[in-house]
Amino acid sequence: MRVVYTLLLLICSIAVHAQYTVTGVVKDGSTNSPLPFASIIAKDGIIIVGDLDGKFTLETQTLQQELTISYTGYEDKTIKLQAGKNFYTVKLKAKPQELNEVIITQTDAGAQIIRHAINRKSVNDPQQKLNSFRYKTYNRLIITANPDSLSGKIDSVFVSEKAGRVLEKIDSTGFKFKKLIEKQHLYQTEKVSEYNYTKNEGLKENILATRMAGFKEPIYEFIGLQLQSYSVYNDVDLLETKYIGPLDDNAFSEYKYRVLDTVAIDNRETYMIYFTPKRAKKKKRLDGILYIDRATFGVAKAVFRVKNVLDINSTHYFKFEKDLNLWFPDKKTLKIVKGNNKQDINILGETIKFDAIDEASIPREKEASDFVYVYSESVNSEKEFNIPLVIKNPAIAIEIKEEAISRPEEYWKQYRTTTLDERGLNTYPALDSLVAEEKIEKLVKLGKRVITGYLPIGFFDLDLRQIVKYNNYEGFRLGLGGITNKKFSETFRIGGYGVYGTKDGEFKYNLGAAVRIGKFSDSWIGGSYTEDVQEIGSTNFATDKRVFKIYDPRPINVSTFYKYWRWQAYLETKIIPKTESRWSFNHTAVDPRFDYVFNVNDQLYSSYNLSTFEGTVQWNPFSDFMQTPEGRTEVEKRFPKFTFQYTQAIKGALDGDFNFSKFDFRAEYEKKYINGQKTSIVVQTGLALGEIPITHLYSTSPNNLDKDGVIARITFAGKNSFETMYFNEFFSSQYGMFQFKHALRRQNLFWKIKLTPVLVTRTVWGNMEHQERQVGQPYKTLEKGYYESGLELNEIFQGLGLTFFYRYGPYHLPDFDRNISIKLSFVLKLF
Repeated sequence: MRVVYTLLLLICSIAVHAQYTVTGVVKDGSTNSPLPFASIIAKDGIIIVGDLDGKFTLETQTLQQELTISYTGYEDKTIKLQAGKNFYTVKLKAKPQELNEVIITQTDAGAQIIRHAINRKSVNDPQQKLNSFRYKTYNRLIITANPDSLSGKIDSVFVSEKAGRVLEKIDSTGFKFKKLIEKQHLYQTEKVSEYNYTKNEGLKENILATRMAGFKEPIYEFIGLQLQSYSVYNDVDLLETKYIGPLDDNAFSEYKYRVLDTVAIDNRETYMIYFTPKRAKKKKRLDGILYIDRATFGVAKAVFRVKNVLDINSTHYFKFEKDLNLWFPDKKTLKIVKGNNKQDINILGETIKFDAIDEASIPREKEASDFVYVYSESVNSEKEFNIPLVIKNPAIAIEIKEEAISRPEEYWKQYRTTTLDERGLNTYPALDSLVAEEKIEKLVKLGKRVITGYLPIGFFDLDLRQIVKYNNYEGFRLGLGGITNKKFSETFRIGGYGVYGTKDGEFKYNLGAAVRIGKFSDSWIGGSYTEDVQEIGSTNFATDKRVFKIYDPRPINVSTFYKYWRWQAYLETKIIPKTESRWSFNHTAVDPRFDYVFNVNDQLYSSYNLSTFEGTVQWNPFSDFMQTPEGRTEVEKRFPKFTFQYTQAIKGALDGDFNFSKFDFRAEYEKKYINGQKTSIVVQTGLALGEIPITHLYSTSPNNLDKDGVIARITFAGKNSFETMYFNEFFSSQYGMFQFKHALRRQNLFWKIKLTPVLVTRTVWGNMEHQERQVGQPYKTLEKGYYESGLELNEIFQGLGLTFFYRYGPYHLPDFDRNISIKLSFVLKLF
């Protein structure tokens, strides 16, 4: 939905001529219901197909011609275009003697044809049939409107007063918008890519050139978005939403099919097959047409349609390669207009108005965003098949070289399928000036850094996470910190922080520096010194992403910490495909700030030194990554994901007191369903062997205060913490944790009250070796298994929600209310 809202925001916030535009709708003459995907044939040879709602749009050079509308099971109808009329309602008469036969036989025939097409995917899908291929693609995306559809009138706005209607203001919004859209598009991007494919290494996109109107350096995350599916033989992706494809192996459980007509494409006969979901009221439904070759049963053309908050039309065109007996992708188009919604949407202070789904609602006055649309077109060229091909860095799905963002105009001309029209030529200089004047590019870059917790100030990025925090040991933790950015240097960085605890009255700090030794692999080698405090029994994976939170709820209630002084040398790199890793050597002095002694062979340690080697690898084997001049990012997140961490303490190395080993592992799985629901699973384990103090063992993320009364224990819920487990209640030297979450669709209750129900179950098993070594800190173990289940009601109002959890099983407590946890939740959404 991030892309959906971003496009809506562009449509709402940014506020050829020799042709005639003719629009219309095709309906059943007796029922007045629309006939989807009717054929409209003009005398000048133009053939178009209506959409799901029977609507069509035709660009014609002259009005002196006729249109013939045809639909299977109905009589053809011819209409004459008239001067001054640009909308036509065409009602077709059914053929009674053929209708029943058509409905039965054409439906059965459609299913039979699709079954053949599915069975022959191995010889019709280019990625299955061909050993290799390469081609180039020119893509252009614009946000625009048809000037002829805008009235451009200036309205007088009156208000009612006692003296009568009084002029309040002159509304010239429509007039100004029409003048703007006659000169330029609202937005425009272009891209030239080279696609390379081999069966062994898969598909890779090398972006040779890219430009975004108004931006000297493009927004790489936007470039990496796949707005349309690459293939029509698998699932269908449209604007980050996945749909079961009409040629999926299980498609017959999802769709029904009907033959509408036979049409010639590239001088070959094809079946025109209309598919629609079997469940008519499905919330996220995909409809469309497949043009299936009568001889090969390959796809010659595909039209996909989704109509909801946005009305999306995606069309894939293919060209028949005779030497290969194969339909190969030739062109793609995507058109997005505003759809229907029950209520308006507010985004960053802008309101996008919708026509209600209920047709009985009172029509509203049209505004600019009703006429604006997004149009993308991709055209393929220079195709080569079954050639010797070696793909460099195949683990990178999309690669953008530095020279791609500074190509001269002559480079673009050789790939553009047509010369940019006057509006297209005017768009770049107009938006370059606007974006520079409004400092939009700076704001976008600022937003990208703020999301990760940094505020750029010149050559220094201020760390927003260090400004203020709170916990029961330090009280308010106040400070400043940050790191230098590429304005300072692209190969060297300095970072650190300084903080003060108002309750413990101590100053803590960190200072470090690093040098980049590999740009493509984003490899850095560095060192740091830290004097700080840390929660005991915590498990942190060194590769976890920085995510900025206004508050971090769980540590607020933590009171058991140890102070440490740490020297560290480290290497972080992404050199291994689809991974990022961090390797470090640490020398740490530990001073527990609670009543505790560690007993090793009758020798007591109230403080101690640790010399440890730590290696962490985050592996996302199924995700797609993009390499840009700024670095590597994950553009298509797929699951499962795995994290491995190994820690080894070495006795005697730099005065290290103990030998121990720790093995930590985490697996994450997430599945989003087409109906809006989502399932998340987390499995996490840890094993500690050797002489290891309680400060470095496992507490499995408790998040409950040891107070009497449910109300007294109300705090904020954590992300993956045990909400009914009390702080310092359990410790383990080995554990296994399983968490299951299932989020239902967001529910509308009344007024502005909504909620997202999430069903949650968590369980953890643990064990403690050598319990006699841990002296002074009381705790229990988890041999019998700990269980809690509950319900999260998130985002009830303004991001706030409630969670309810219950503790059961072997560690169920005698007092009933001690097993119940009620917490507040908060979800912050910037977009």
